[in-house]
Amino acid sequence: MNWKMLFRNLALLLGVSLSVGPFLLLFLVFGALGAYPPYVTYAGLAVGVFGLLALFLGNCDYFPTPWHRHLSRGMLLVLAAAAIYVGHGVWRDSLPTVDDRDLLLWEYEPFAENSKAVRLEEPSTLQLTLAERPRLDGATALYPVYAAFVQAVYPDTYSTSDYTLKSRHHIAECSGTIGAYERLIAQEADVIFAAAPSQAQLELAENAGMELHLLPIGREAFVFFVNSKNPVEDLTVAQIQGIYTGELTNWHQLGGKRQSIRPFQRPENSGSQTALQHLMNGLPLLAPEEEDRITGMDGIIRQVANYRNYRNAIGFSFRFYATEMVTSNEIRLLALDGVAPTQETIRDGSYPLSSEFYAVTAAPVGQPDPREANPFISAFLDWILSEQGQFLIEKTGYVALS
Repeated sequence: MNWKMLFRNLALLLGVSLSVGPFLLLFLVFGALGAYPPYVTYAGLAVGVFGLLALFLGNCDYFPTPWHRHLSRGMLLVLAAAAIYVGHGVWRDSLPTVDDRDLLLWEYEPFAENSKAVRLEEPSTLQLTLAERPRLDGATALYPVYAAFVQAVYPDTYSTSDYTLKSRHHIAECSGTIGAYERLIAQEADVIFAAAPSQAQLELAENAGMELHLLPIGREAFVFFVNSKNPVEDLTVAQIQGIYTGELTNWHQLGGKRQSIRPFQRPENSGSQTALQHLMNGLPLLAPEEEDRITGMDGIIRQVANYRNYRNAIGFSFRFYATEMVTSNEIRLLALDGVAPTQETIRDGSYPLSSEFYAVTAAPVGQPDPREANPFISAFLDWILSEQGQFLIEKTGYVALS
């Protein structure tokens, strides 16, 4: 036995293990945590194994040179595939998104230093004490406006974290439309601010023995947007319906480039998805695009994909969220039936997809609306309809009722 050659090969193997080992460990750890799809983890393992074998066998006299060449080629192929995957992911992640999440909400926390929540120009005509404060929740796109309500009429206890988004006091939550309706029906919130409920949310309330009470407090527009480089600037409501049923599949059919249309949707029972379903008026919707998501300890699951600004994409949201909370010069709002979505066209009703949003309360069936039964909720909602409350709605960027 050639001991010198054996020790040389063992030393080489140890050196390669120390250099490639951390690379393999990272892939194994991130793969176990669900940070990569399984095939990416396997690719990382394959690169490491190919690297070890190619380097070890290529310097070992017991194996012929072709083995070294074949293993080296295999390693290069796996590396090339991994590089393409990672490069595509980097490009994809660089695209602007509109995803209705709470990414920017902290900027509107009431009473916070430099909060973007708007303020009255004079003292509020209503001031609630700590014991009188209704528990609030609502849609992401409406958080800025009810944060302004809180800042106007609730006592300033921000130093005790009463109004932070992660507060344990649950005074001014923002669970999104789905979570807000669930918390209201479970009587964990007193008032929520949202679009009209979906059929599923109405059924959830009915099954819980609860009745929803909707008070219109302002108006907003449901809007569609595309990549700013898309030449299409105006669609009809019928064309929007055609896109989301799958009847229209290429932008060329709508005066654009010869590109397939990539229509994004939102999760079921979200405010914007419910608005789309109302717009479809019973027409069958395409199955939404889905993507892998990482959800804590649950690993990777499939969820409805957030809008991502591909050249051929179309998405939807509410006007304030798309124009104020998500500021991207790379998307453009579409006019519908020749009318652009502005505060003026929402106010005069000429924009075809303008609608009211609500302060929603709930009570067990047969019991009075909390607006009638609870004097503090009644005073708060009456104040929202007053000149000061409507001023805050308008100044935030929505449209007041009057």
